[in-house]
Amino acid sequence: MTLRDDIETALRAWDAYERQRGCPAVIDYDCAPTDVEIPPVADRIDAHARFTDLERRAHAEDQPHLADRVGAHLAYLRALLGEHQPLDAYVQATQGCTAAGWTDDYITACRDRAISAIGACGVTWGPDTAAHLDEAEGPVPSDDVPDLIRAAATEIEPTVRRLTGATADYDLTIERVDLDVYWAYWLDGAGSKVRLRLNQRNARFTAVRLRQFAQHEILGHALQAANWSANCTRNDVPWVRLTSVHAQQQVLMEGLAQALPLFTAPDDEPLTTRIRVDHYLQLVRAELHRAINTGTSVADCVDHARDRVPFWKDSTIADALTDRGADPLLRSYLWSYPAGIDWFVALADTAGPEISGTILRTAYQRPLTPADLAQLWPSGPRIGGPGTPDTP
Repeated sequence: MTLRDDIETALRAWDAYERQRGCPAVIDYDCAPTDVEIPPVADRIDAHARFTDLERRAHAEDQPHLADRVGAHLAYLRALLGEHQPLDAYVQATQGCTAAGWTDDYITACRDRAISAIGACGVTWGPDTAAHLDEAEGPVPSDDVPDLIRAAATEIEPTVRRLTGATADYDLTIERVDLDVYWAYWLDGAGSKVRLRLNQRNARFTAVRLRQFAQHEILGHALQAANWSANCTRNDVPWVRLTSVHAQQQVLMEGLAQALPLFTAPDDEPLTTRIRVDHYLQLVRAELHRAINTGTSVADCVDHARDRVPFWKDSTIADALTDRGADPLLRSYLWSYPAGIDWFVALADTAGPEISGTILRTAYQRPLTPADLAQLWPSGPRIGGPGTPDTP
């Protein structure tokens, strides 16, 4: 067996262990599903020993991409075992980029752009912005959501396939769940089979959000992962064929999925307005992510969040701080959202069609790390921020 195959076997064994304990899965999408049953690891120490050995092998065989991937799993395992690395080191090891953050001037400029965009929709900035924006977009009855999502995806899918070169089919199942967790929707799967879960506690849809959601989850994630899987069927690819949200492909996946409408529907102003607002909100979440991990008090974080986003509820702020400060998985994974959307918004706004076209097509052929993205666009912004942010 190759080193890649041994890494995948170790991942399946660790994933089986975590799932049988009722803990978050290790594998989110399986691009090379198999009927071979892999026994679970004995415990997390066993998993740590296996990945430590695999990391040594990767360095000995001069396979830095595989060494980095194994390093992400080791960093997350150590966090599960109680180790608390400084944020920048932890994010660098897992997501593959810095957690340097963005300056106040930059974040304020993104806020001003978002305010200008919602103003064009007749919505003002203040405590009621979220509610008024939902009203302007047109709320959608929850019972109609699954069919409307499919219809929205079908309408824009030819454009996405043209831009990305994706040719794979996907078989989508939509489930409703009611869970007390941070996410409103979650996608996972294996091969061409994709499962989309809608968390009824958090999921709220408007006509615009439906179009955004269809591009993010179905055409941004499902089609992309299914196309990776089809590539694995045709070719003996050198990369690990299992995705994990604590690993380096996630900046690509979440960044492109969030910003995809800027490439596919740039003239859909209500939809691009949502992207501009989300870009700003992710940068504020990044500020809180850094602050709560670098010694800023909860009170100061709350005051800063209220000042930055007057329409956020206290429960929203509390969840943001808890997730990013206390949860080993989310402390890594949630950084991929601001890091990813900021880079891909810049790509859409400034790179030009030749560079952006190459990146979109490559992104649907194989997982790309932040280092891969930087190599494809050397003059692009630093993923994870340029640093020198102001502390809340």
